[in-house]
Amino acid sequence: MEKQENRLAEYLFHQGTNDHAYAYLGVHPVLGGYMFRTWAPNARAVALMGDMTDWAWEIPFRRISEKGVWELFLESAHSLDGKKYKLMITGADGIARAKGDPYAFFSEGGSGGASIICDTQAFPFQDGEWMEHRRRSMQQTVDKYLETPISIYEIHAGSLFRHADGGYPTYREMAEMLVPYVRMMGFTHVELLPLSEYPYDGSWGYQVGAYYAPSARFGEPADLAYFVDRLHAAGIGVLMDWVPAHFPKDAWGLYEFDGQPLYEYQGADRMESRGWGTRYFDVGREEVQSFLVSNALYWLRVFHMDGLRVDAVAAMLYRDYDRHEGEWTPNSYGGKENLESIAFFRKLNAAVHAEFPDALMIAEESTAFPGVTTPVEEGGLGFSLKWNMGFANDMFHYLGKEGIYRRYHHAALTFPMLYAYSEKYILPVSHDEVVHGKRSLLEKISGNEQEKIETLRAFYLFLVTFPGKKMLFMGSEFGQHGEWCYDRSLDWHLLEEEDHRSLSHYVAALGRLYLETPALWEQDFSPAGFSWIEADLADQNTVAYRRRAKNGEEILAVISFCGADLYDFRLNTGDVGVYDVIFYSGNYGMYYEKYFEAIRDENGAHLMMRVPARTGILLKRRKEGIDLLLHEETEGGRV
Repeated sequence: MEKQENRLAEYLFHQGTNDHAYAYLGVHPVLGGYMFRTWAPNARAVALMGDMTDWAWEIPFRRISEKGVWELFLESAHSLDGKKYKLMITGADGIARAKGDPYAFFSEGGSGGASIICDTQAFPFQDGEWMEHRRRSMQQTVDKYLETPISIYEIHAGSLFRHADGGYPTYREMAEMLVPYVRMMGFTHVELLPLSEYPYDGSWGYQVGAYYAPSARFGEPADLAYFVDRLHAAGIGVLMDWVPAHFPKDAWGLYEFDGQPLYEYQGADRMESRGWGTRYFDVGREEVQSFLVSNALYWLRVFHMDGLRVDAVAAMLYRDYDRHEGEWTPNSYGGKENLESIAFFRKLNAAVHAEFPDALMIAEESTAFPGVTTPVEEGGLGFSLKWNMGFANDMFHYLGKEGIYRRYHHAALTFPMLYAYSEKYILPVSHDEVVHGKRSLLEKISGNEQEKIETLRAFYLFLVTFPGKKMLFMGSEFGQHGEWCYDRSLDWHLLEEEDHRSLSHYVAALGRLYLETPALWEQDFSPAGFSWIEADLADQNTVAYRRRAKNGEEILAVISFCGADLYDFRLNTGDVGVYDVIFYSGNYGMYYEKYFEAIRDENGAHLMMRVPARTGILLKRRKEGIDLLLHEETEGGRV
């Protein structure tokens, strides 16, 4: 029976439909020892070397399939958990190369890359309550699509904080730090830059060496499981960046694994990334599809990740990405689209959502490729959400202009609504925006220190009240001055300064408001959830709009990036009545009015107000009868 199951697993692997490939390939304990398997169709020979042989001699595998699966049963009367090993792959050229196991569950990484035998199948998760909450709240159906708050805190584990000696935090230490902090700040999820083992720190994790192995920099696989479980117990979701586009050319990795291109494309027109110096996965090859789809599901199954942010989608979708004229060949229809990648993404997302309909699959896709978040059955790629990178780029360009010149760039505030419902968007303030000379978020903004902070507070209110889910990169919440640097800690000491501590408290208050206000998230992807009140006040650098919950409850927002107070500002409310100020972005957090009365004239219902420079104000119509007596006894609505 076991032999038949193995033959089926092998068959499905070669068909590109084995989404449990890691349970067949790699190393697994069996009765009387361990079974090793790897895929190396171009190899003359495969052998095992490691701690179990004192690295002194090799144990040969035998080839068990015409398509290149090799197998070794290693007898052992005791556990080999924690033992290091490598696969010695002899290519067609007769040269033996020491490789890490592509399916290893743990790896030492670095320049050595030895794989480590590790059992990851028995983590004692206790997150049943969270998983049930996820099942209820993260629905992605036509009639109920993510009608829930999603506010993501993006993290690079290697620079969240460092020990006094410069050492990395552990997964467990990060969990203890993040649980109270993320809850206090009002984020619903953390998103970690890639944690699969990577050789080079400067890649930030985006050049992966061992796809199934959590980085040993921060602890063992069990420690990562603890991290996820601990955050789930606190009601915090965990997302991870995932890199199916490319891999580095480190000798121990996937690079020319059996002596020639195997996991990568073979043609020079598609094989290598000019900008990254890496190799692109051949996602048209069935065995590579099994490897990658199984890997995505592995993180969701084994580590209970709540979703994956898929990196570099645009680089996979286009044959001419980062290539000059004459360096790429058209597809069979004469176009530049990579048809294999389109098919791969559909297969990937269909497989993930068939098993985890409540998992978030998030595309980092920087072009206007159609249907990224359209369901697979409707002809789309099937992602749950897509980063709105145009929104971020336009906004940061706008905020960098002096106030007097912003009138010429007013479309940055209004243009995103022209395409807001073409995809399901996340509004990302990501790591990519605060590095490589782009300056920190605070330092992007024109003006003196006080003006920068006031403008940043107004921008955060705009971000939170605009349609789309939210994301903020670590350090932005307290106004880090310096650019993010991957090899040192965030500047947490800034929280000792009043301006930065006040900004952090403000973001926390904004986070709580967001969580408690369905009008700000319930209809993110429906035109019914948003309407302009004032979209054309370019000379005043100001916009006003309403957000609407499914029960009709509305929040009115006025956001001004003007450098001067706007007096006698007429806000068309639509209804008469009393409008309470429920949030104000000004430095002291208290607006000079607590409420206004909207009256009706020949031009409709409205209220008159003053909008201070570089501020945002949220108003909500008071329900009839509430505090009506107080309102009548308070002259002019002033308190």
